[in-house]
Amino acid sequence: MAITNNPNLTPRARELRKNMTKEERHLWYDFLVQLPCQFHRQFVIGNYIVDFYCPTAKLIVELDGAQHYEEEAAAYDRERDEYLQNLGYTVLRYTNIEFHRNFRGVCEDILNHLPI
Repeated sequence: MAITNNPNLTPRARELRKNMTKEERHLWYDFLVQLPCQFHRQFVIGNYIVDFYCPTAKLIVELDGAQHYEEEAAAYDRERDEYLQNLGYTVLRYTNIEFHRNFRGVCEDILNHLPI
């Protein structure tokens, strides 16, 4: 199935790349950029912007801050994840709390989903 990416989201994706959260910067600069599989930051897929995307593995990595704990946001995330999974992507979600408590474990989990 061919995916049509929403071009109206491109400016927002650029803005998000320029203004990454401290957690996103940490994961990007201290782990993802060093991997042999290429990742993209704030990448548009369909009508969504994903935090990190590895095309080789069809892997999406999401870091969730406190706003994702609200029921409306959680419902949106479930709908979004279902859409992406139906396209064949694997979606990994980590809370910022989990990320801070176990950065190494998050990195190891991501590695377990990569073809390296």
